[in-house]
Amino acid sequence: MDQKTNRIAFQGEAGAYSHEACRKARPEMEAMPCRTFEEVIDAVKSGQADLAMLPIENSTYGRVADIHRLLPESGLHIIDEAFVRVRISLMGLPGVPMDEIDTVRAHLVLLPQSATFLKTHGMKGYPAADSAGAARELADHKTRNEGVLASELAAEIYGLDVLARDVEDHGHNTTRFLIMSREPDYARRTDHKMMTTFVFEVRNIPAALYKAMGGFATNGINMTKLESYMVNGSFTATQFYADIEGHPEDRSVQLAMDELRYFTTNVSILGVYPAERDAVR
Repeated sequence: MDQKTNRIAFQGEAGAYSHEACRKARPEMEAMPCRTFEEVIDAVKSGQADLAMLPIENSTYGRVADIHRLLPESGLHIIDEAFVRVRISLMGLPGVPMDEIDTVRAHLVLLPQSATFLKTHGMKGYPAADSAGAARELADHKTRNEGVLASELAAEIYGLDVLARDVEDHGHNTTRFLIMSREPDYARRTDHKMMTTFVFEVRNIPAALYKAMGGFATNGINMTKLESYMVNGSFTATQFYADIEGHPEDRSVQLAMDELRYFTTNVSILGVYPAERDAVR
């Protein structure tokens, strides 16, 4: 288990936006594709990979389904974050001009983001399970009039021509990823702000959440994220996921966390890591 593989696991096929995040954040590591988020976590826990790259939220579509449920039980620890702008490219077979493309395949979430481009060029969009997978399939079956919307990395990997770049309707679409490891790294400090991520359940008393949050306000701690979700299929057992600016060893954070614990039944720190400098929160 102590032997390093120099691999970082991600969910999706080669050329996915998660793959792009791996290249951006850990260019020196080999990116390892996995079918599901569970397989990504298992790859790290079993030692097949050293790190996991997991999407947590998107600026257009909100939080990524199932991730909040998986993270607390994963046994892994957040050691970094990465932000990737979702730049959508239209690609086709080598040598095929764009005016021959009348059918476009992509993951369901990419099609509405490129609706104006598709309408302007008279292209009809069809959903695919995975955009990078659609690029691979196009390279395999070689349908001349078909294009794919995916990352430019997918075109590079599967030998397709990029016919148009940045075809999305809006230029703000960004996905935030968490980089996770088998071991936490609480000792690290940087000259930039630190982030602490944790989950908690409030006690079953009136105004418990309001009281639990009071310590962060009185101690001047900026909470950048607070989300709730049900646990164990119960409508009454609610778990909260939170990001705050600060390190658990900061006195102000210690005081806020002490007050939080008084009004909660369980608090678990998922990671302590430097905030990405170009993050858009």
